[in-house]
Amino acid sequence: MRPLTLDDLLPLDEYGQRRRECFESHSHYLDRYRRVRIGPRVTLIFENRQTLWFRIQEILRIARLAEPAHVQEELDLYNRLLPGRNQLQAALLLGADDEPAGVAEASLGNQIQGECLNLCVGDHFQPAQLITCRPEDRCAGASFWVQFRVDGPARRLLGDFRRPARFEMRTEQYQHESAPLSEDVRQSLLDDLELSDRDRESA
Repeated sequence: MRPLTLDDLLPLDEYGQRRRECFESHSHYLDRYRRVRIGPRVTLIFENRQTLWFRIQEILRIARLAEPAHVQEELDLYNRLLPGRNQLQAALLLGADDEPAGVAEASLGNQIQGECLNLCVGDHFQPAQLITCRPEDRCAGASFWVQFRVDGPARRLLGDFRRPARFEMRTEQYQHESAPLSEDVRQSLLDDLELSDRDRESA
């Protein structure tokens, strides 16, 4: 997917004036198209250029970064979170919305392996690949990055809305599945895959 550039970002002052509007729009977008809850304590938030734009704008606002060279360093770092061709990429968050991650979440985090998280469409299971798997990542216990490779038959199945699709997590202490994905979520994920194809062809 085409990386974000300096030209895509708002100046700090302009973003500060529009932050409430941007935050409300971003929250609505996540809830309708990008957020998937798997049981009470696991959430997937799928990343694309739109979600990453808000993430970077918030980082620049908090850090008060305006120097182009420093902003570019942040862009270079966070653009790596964009999905590649035939991939969906998501932040996997542990913990309920209304409370901080604690010992239980850290314990669950230590059990997470790619094969315990799957995209399920009909009878087809597509396992996740865990990106953050260093010991220091596991010590944090509260968040991970995961990828799903979705090509060929898997993509065709995801595009067949007659077949139910969901995500599931199966560990020793946590066995839950999401509600069936809405057509809005599925179409948004398919758009990611198609956009990555077009960006690669035009590169």
